[in-house]
Amino acid sequence: MTAREPSVPAASRSAALASFERMLAAGKDSALLRYSMGNEYAKGGDWPAAIVALEQAVAQDPQYTAAWKLYARALERVGHAAQALDAYRRGIEVARQKGDRQAEKEMTVFVRRIERALAGG
Repeated sequence: MTAREPSVPAASRSAALASFERMLAAGKDSALLRYSMGNEYAKGGDWPAAIVALEQAVAQDPQYTAAWKLYARALERVGHAAQALDAYRRGIEVARQKGDRQAEKEMTVFVRRIERALAGG
């Protein structure tokens, strides 16, 4: 079971997203900006929008461990278990390369859960 994110008032979330969208419109695109947008969408439960933003984050920076982790979680939340599994595995590899043992361990747990679910147990 994953921890719930702290509740963010809708007005604050909308303000944050509006700010991120202004930055994007001004040409300040980056993996961090896309991750931040994806995180805000996830906090609001808009998993499909989170997927779009996070997919762009990992495309821009394939070494962004946190983006892989949240991207996989978003995929899992919309029922795309096989894609989530692939994203977690890619995130685990990035975490290993970077020496991020905690992220590697967390994502490994999520992979095992998905594998068990797909196996029917």
